[in-house]
Amino acid sequence: MADTTAVTKAVIPAAGLGTRFLPAAKAIPKEMLPVIDTPTIQLVVEEAAAAGLRDVLMVTRRGKSAIEDHFDTASELEDALTAKGDDDGLARIREPGNLAKMHYVRQDAPKGLGHAVLCAAEHVGNEPFAVLLGDDFIDRRDPLLRRMIDVRQRYGGSIVALMEVEPDQVSAYGCAAIKPTGEDDVVVVTDLVEKPDPGEAPSNWIVIGRYVCDPAVFGVLRETPPGRGGEIQLTDALLTLATADLGVAGDGGGVHGVLFRGRRYDTGNKLDYLRTVIQFACERADLAGEFVPWLRGYLDTL
Repeated sequence: MADTTAVTKAVIPAAGLGTRFLPAAKAIPKEMLPVIDTPTIQLVVEEAAAAGLRDVLMVTRRGKSAIEDHFDTASELEDALTAKGDDDGLARIREPGNLAKMHYVRQDAPKGLGHAVLCAAEHVGNEPFAVLLGDDFIDRRDPLLRRMIDVRQRYGGSIVALMEVEPDQVSAYGCAAIKPTGEDDVVVVTDLVEKPDPGEAPSNWIVIGRYVCDPAVFGVLRETPPGRGGEIQLTDALLTLATADLGVAGDGGGVHGVLFRGRRYDTGNKLDYLRTVIQFACERADLAGEFVPWLRGYLDTL
């Protein structure tokens, strides 16, 4: 059932402890770790803004004030750069604050992604909204989020982004059972399983960190008990919306998936983080000319 309600708000859960990046994450939010010179969290906000989502709620926790500082003004630094006549530097430090209107709410304990999304209920209200996880992002050349918003407006309900992986990787993600629609990249989601054993996964299509949710998800999350790991899982709430009678009635239910075959960058673990940094360095015009020959030469010594 079509729903033409505009999607204008993005929710970015960024309250994780960052244990995979200790000791650095003891004092620096993992979302602030840079991809060369830009914090990962800025790249996520840029993705939201590029899709027209200029109202961004960040779900954080105690000890993550550096994220707020990054998107705030820095008067002393601006004054210093102005005095030096460094217009390029001035533009770069002002850019984060110009991307969107930023809001913040704290998650009081690590109770899961579903709980983090529920923390956004008061800010979002009765509107559809996007959820973007704070430790991965989509290449700016692949407008996945815009496509998901378009699918939401035509089908209603909630939308998840799906990406195909090798069978031995499914146990690290939420996995979807799907059936086709009349569109090559749009499917109906009939089942969702959080981190299934490889032999029990319903498909090789995993849910990546992009969602467009109907506000009905908040009511379901309030009634969703803790699941795997003792946490409230967004996957469980979306499964309820995908299979409950309200999905048939069109009252906020139904879940579709957008099959994504583009470029996704994961910074949630050390190896993928390093891959992302190296790939960006190899593609940056101001670095590639010197970095790529050095990298080739270094690899030849191993």
